[in-house]
Amino acid sequence: MKIHFGKHLPIMFHRAAAAAYRGIWAAFRRQKTTSAQYVAARHRDNTFEKLMDGYKNLIPVLSVQDMILASPEHSIPLPFLASPEAIRLLRLRRGPAHFLRSFPAVFSLRPHPTTSLPVLVHLTPAASRLAQQISGTAPLAVERITRLLCLSLSRSLALRDLIRVSHELGFPHDFVDSAIARNPTLFSLSSNPNEPNTHLVSLACPAPAVVPAIDSWRLRMLADHADKEPDIHFGFSQIFPPGMRLTKGYRTRLKAWQHLPYPSPYDTPPSAVGRKSALEKRAVAIAHEFLSLTVEKMAEVEKFSHFRKSFGIELNVRDLFLDHPGIFYLSAKARRHTVFLREAYSRGCLIESNPMYEARMKLLHLVLMRKRGAAFADSGQNMPDS
Repeated sequence: MKIHFGKHLPIMFHRAAAAAYRGIWAAFRRQKTTSAQYVAARHRDNTFEKLMDGYKNLIPVLSVQDMILASPEHSIPLPFLASPEAIRLLRLRRGPAHFLRSFPAVFSLRPHPTTSLPVLVHLTPAASRLAQQISGTAPLAVERITRLLCLSLSRSLALRDLIRVSHELGFPHDFVDSAIARNPTLFSLSSNPNEPNTHLVSLACPAPAVVPAIDSWRLRMLADHADKEPDIHFGFSQIFPPGMRLTKGYRTRLKAWQHLPYPSPYDTPPSAVGRKSALEKRAVAIAHEFLSLTVEKMAEVEKFSHFRKSFGIELNVRDLFLDHPGIFYLSAKARRHTVFLREAYSRGCLIESNPMYEARMKLLHLVLMRKRGAAFADSGQNMPDS
């Protein structure tokens, strides 16, 4: 006797069979490593992970500090931080009042002169003094904006993307006016024809000749190791995490990749699509140069990815950082992905310090002290060493 399947079977059986079929194919597709699995499987460096343990508290503190400094009165009402948008942006778990009281060396809560209005949030004298040191100068912003525009294929960038990375690059709070608008011979600010209500910053003059930061490292290495010229001429500094085992095959591929020629990140790439290895090396050079321009030689991966199309990077930037653990280190702490330039750090500190970095480290020290830092809230007190 023949059994005929199809319309004679119950509808529920068809649905169960279809669900099982989809599950089999879903399980088959998941055999491919996803980006999240790649991040989870990376070799961890405890030095950078410990550094990010402190930064996860500093990041929301800096966000609130920027809000206060952007206000004409240099204060914001406490209910403003209780809005759903602010809580989502700052990722506060126990509300703004608990957060602000946890850092008495940075924030002070004062009643409004008019009792009917809400409590105001101010910066302490010590935090205000550090905020002035943390904010960069207009000449520094002009130089770094020029370099970023030279990295762009069109020699232009969206203004909002520059605003996103203004803290990482050390721009002053008024850099749009002090660095861009006051230099019309260098920059032009215009409406974006492809997207309404947005603006583009472009070079108003021919692109200047700029030298990548990696060239300085190569010159120093060639002076001390002239016999390794083939490995240094097109190579990058490789500092792998402690305990990371490198196979013989990996070392062979890495050596071949180090010898691979590539154009300067500031040069326009050839129109013809090259090999993936050449595209990858150009992308590494651009990411290396971008991180070299930052104050702390680190940035959020998401913020850098906003420049991917402008810089002509055709690869997944998160996977790019994970593919080169000797050049970059990617941390997943604080519910965000942060990339560090490995060669710029030694034992968790910048090798070549700068005034803005030192001021940020002092602020980080105050943040880590939490309520114990209340004694340093007054600018008259001696600041603790970072």
